[in-house]
Amino acid sequence: MKIVTFGEIMLRLSTPGYERFVQSKSFDVNYGGGEANVAISLANYGMNAAFVSKIPDNDIGQSAINSLREFGVDTSMIVRGGERLGIYYLETGDSMRPSKVIYDRKYSSISEAEEDEFDWEKIFDGADWFHVSGITPALSLKTRKLTATALKEAKKRGVTTSFDLNFRSKLWTKAEAQACLIPLMQYVDYCIGNEEDAEACLGFKSGSDVNSGKLDKKGYEVMLANLCKEFGFKGAITSLRESISANDNGWSGMMVAEGKAYSSKHYDIRIVDRVGGGDSFAAGLIYGILNYKDYQKAIEYAVAASALKHTIPGDFNHVSVKEVETLMNGSGNGRVQR
Repeated sequence: MKIVTFGEIMLRLSTPGYERFVQSKSFDVNYGGGEANVAISLANYGMNAAFVSKIPDNDIGQSAINSLREFGVDTSMIVRGGERLGIYYLETGDSMRPSKVIYDRKYSSISEAEEDEFDWEKIFDGADWFHVSGITPALSLKTRKLTATALKEAKKRGVTTSFDLNFRSKLWTKAEAQACLIPLMQYVDYCIGNEEDAEACLGFKSGSDVNSGKLDKKGYEVMLANLCKEFGFKGAITSLRESISANDNGWSGMMVAEGKAYSSKHYDIRIVDRVGGGDSFAAGLIYGILNYKDYQKAIEYAVAASALKHTIPGDFNHVSVKEVETLMNGSGNGRVQR
């Protein structure tokens, strides 16, 4: 099965350990970005995953592409050119101090890409699934048009589509997000997002008590069901995070698909790096739906995969299907494997 993802990969510069920006004298170097993270997870699971983007034709761009190829991601549809690779800086939080992200991605190659640079006929040849997030259209007016074109071309060819709302207030306003995304939801089969994303991106009021602090599962079930009804999704999915501190979270997930609700088991996770946690959830969901043909197993796989990602430094989820299935089937004791 072939999965295509479309978005931006960035250079990630993070302070070592738990140092603050103002005290650090060096940065750890990694690469990451929502849809690239999804592609790498799927490639690690043995899927045929392709990442589509525009990346500068220089050594930094090549290094980013190499980071994808290392895990078997198909990079043949990436366009080369433009001025720069986007950058984000990460300061990892601890205890009551939250993590902090600073973006430096204006005028990146993908944000300046033109529609005629992408051959969607070729890109979607043999594709079974297409995934994109709300981060990509937030980058520029050009990527808004590209995202719309990609979704329309995917649906025209009968490709299943998923969209992770992923609202980022540092990239665009709620009004801009809604004007762009609401018309695109008719091309989406599976929508991923919590109540804050749904309100910011789709102007959707849940009408349920889903306040932070204490999870109201019934409220989330109603919200997801109403999203499916309102926008015609085949499925609406959310991760459920209970933030005890920057290091300790409760983690679970819920899906409403084809008129039925599915809830995962709950994990108490000690966080090493939460960046990429949502992307690993989306990748796990895609893998689960395609391979299990069972929504309960799909949501269990998504939550287990993303729980493991929280224990791994960097954006990428370096886990195998066997490791995820071991956790989802009940073994999360952390004992040494010999």
